[in-house]
This record gives sequence, C-alpha cells and structure tokens, in this order.
Amino acid sequence: MTRQDPTRNAFCELLSGPGMGDVRDVRDVRAVPVGTWLMSGAPATAEALSHAGFDWLLIDMEHAPFEFTDMQHLLRAVDCGRAAPVVRLARTDATLAKRALDMGAQTLMFPFVQTVEEARAAVAATKFPPLGTRGFAAMHRASRYGTWSEFSRRANDATACIVQLETPEAIARLEDIAAVPGVDALFVGPGDLSAALGKIGAINDPELQAVLADCARRARAIGKPIGIVGPTPAMVGDFIRMGYDFVAVASDMGMLMRQAAAFLSELTGGAAQANAGGPY
Repeated sequence: MTRQDPTRNAFCELLSGPGMGDVRDVRDVRAVPVGTWLMSGAPATAEALSHAGFDWLLIDMEHAPFEFTDMQHLLRAVDCGRAAPVVRLARTDATLAKRALDMGAQTLMFPFVQTVEEARAAVAATKFPPLGTRGFAAMHRASRYGTWSEFSRRANDATACIVQLETPEAIARLEDIAAVPGVDALFVGPGDLSAALGKIGAINDPELQAVLADCARRARAIGKPIGIVGPTPAMVGDFIRMGYDFVAVASDMGMLMRQAAAFLSELTGGAAQANAGGPY
C-alpha cells in the first residue's frame, strides 16, 4: 500500500515507467523492473530486500508456509522500503483475494490460470461492483482504517491483476487471456511449465526456452506486459533479452542457501553443494 496517494499502484507504475513498453530495446537489461520471491515469511528479510534495490517483491502464498496474518506483516515490511509488493494467492478464489486486498495488497497474482473464464474470475475478484464481485467492507488496512474517505469510490483504481500461465494449454490461449479487460499483466511460470512439458525442473531445456521466448514475442506483439522468474542472473538476463517486461530472480531462501553453500565451500575447501538453493 503506497504511503502517499492510496490510488497509486506502485507495481503498475513500474510497468509504465521510462524505457518500458513497445519502445524498450530488448537488449537493455537495466530498463526492466527486477524482483525476487519472498519464501521465508520473515518480515526482517522482506524489509531488508525492499531496501536492497529490488523494484518489486512477491509474497508467495501458494508455496510458502505462511498465512494471512503473516502476509500483512510482510506487506508492512516491504512498504518500509522502495519495492512494490505483489501477493500471489494459493488459487483463484474470491474470498482469498478479498482478504488479501482488505489487508492492503494492491497487486495480486493468480496462479495456474488456464482459460478466459478463469482470467475473468481473477479480475472480478479484484474489483468492487460494477466492475467485479469483490465483497465490500470499510474498516481495514486497505481503507487506512476508515480514514481514506474515497475508498468506496476509488479503490478499484488502486488494484491490479496478474494472471499466471503455467501449462501448454494456457500458453496456447495467451492472446485470448491477455485480452480480458482488467488483466494488467501476464506471468509465465517456467517451473510448472517445465513439468507440464515432461521436463520437470529443466528450465534450461531448449524446447522450454523456445516456448518461453515465443511467449515474450507474442505478448509484445499485442502490447501486454509479461513477466517471468528465473534461478540465476544469467538466465534472467536471457529472459530480458527475449523481451520480458518484468522479471524475478531466485528467492530470499534460494539466495540465502546458495550464498551459505558458497561461504562453506570457501571456508572448508570443499565443493559447494550442487543443488544448494534449488531452482529458485
């Protein structure tokens, strides 16, 4: 939740900033907002990474072991720094979306969106009527505990919807899903996509890389922002050069484990654990 104008959506501003959109040179890595995943659930880590220079941070409620109270603490922590928070829900569910939005989340990512109908349901969950079906309450963090007098009239302006494409079926419908009014951005999930293609975890696989490059090309052709996550700076740089508009590199836990393995290897003289940190 932004600290000044509550109708501002910091994540959407990243996507419309200088160097973004059709005019961006896909070779310019510096023009692309860079984020990371928050998996540890630790507010201190979220706050530190928000100060570290990341443009956006994703609070992962799909795979990480925390609940809504934890999410609210993480939102407050991220708001202490410069990063824009994004909350990924466990599934496309109106009640989960309502709770996250009431607690101050402005940008929601919906995983495993397969169809136009599911994309419409995701958008509807983020908006009050007549634009959607979000349930209304007025005393919570999103309304600044009742002090934002225009909350009921302007809250829809502050929310954003990202839908995640994670299967060949969803990728095939990319243009149709992107055309749903209220879908602000797409996000390709390379991990689940690798599994769906029978190459689980092999994000470097040439076939998967070709699919990822095609997604970026197609999204760019229709002018829809598209994002992705990768395990290393080198791979994320490749994604940027493919044309992805916003990216995430690894996660707080992934970076911690890789650096821990590197320190231990240097101090003990042994080889670093091969899979320290996992894919992300």
